[in-house]
Amino acid sequence: MMEELLPESVVAVESYGDDGAEGATLYPEEQALLTRAVQKRRREFTAVRTCARRAMEKLGVPPGPVLPGERGAPQWPSGLIGSMTHCDGYSAAALARATDLASLGIDAEPHLSLPEGVLDAVALPAEVGRLDRLGTEMPDVHWDRLLFSAKESVYKAWFPLTKKWLDFSEADIDVLQGAASGGPVLSGRFHAQLLVPGPLVDGERVEAFDGRWTVQRGLVATVVTVPHA
Repeated sequence: MMEELLPESVVAVESYGDDGAEGATLYPEEQALLTRAVQKRRREFTAVRTCARRAMEKLGVPPGPVLPGERGAPQWPSGLIGSMTHCDGYSAAALARATDLASLGIDAEPHLSLPEGVLDAVALPAEVGRLDRLGTEMPDVHWDRLLFSAKESVYKAWFPLTKKWLDFSEADIDVLQGAASGGPVLSGRFHAQLLVPGPLVDGERVEAFDGRWTVQRGLVATVVTVPHA
């Protein structure tokens, strides 16, 4: 699913159910982070890191621990950039060489409506208006959840470049209506206009991010890739 959204320079590995956690082991440094974690958290933590290590191997990089850094962002081996995501029954990691992309962010969510009140907390009025129009045209898509996922991917691509928080209200996301790409799969694009000064990439200010989305297998997935200038 993720590979369909990402450029060829990115390696993506994903797992469904408990496939990524079955028989997998953690490094001691990772295990130390889970001393008080419940079993569900342990499974998700293990599955997504197993995906990350498989992606490292595909890039020819020796696998190692993936530890959280500032604000929980994963710390990658030197020369790599990447992003991870997990939700109930799904885990994925995407990695690329830092020479190929400046940053990337991925997110996956269950294809369900957001809990009551969440959309009001994360969406700008203009975004809500656009979602209402999309909902009229394509009512089978949970556009509110798609917007939330897109904002998560934007933040994950933003933070490694800035080391700063980005509030939900600081990016205006225009989700572009997608089209069926075979069977029950829908896919499309989105544009995220940054409402605060954007990051510098190779000395040039980035004012917006572009991303892609898909809805399939009961999930909505979004990605953002930031190219070099």
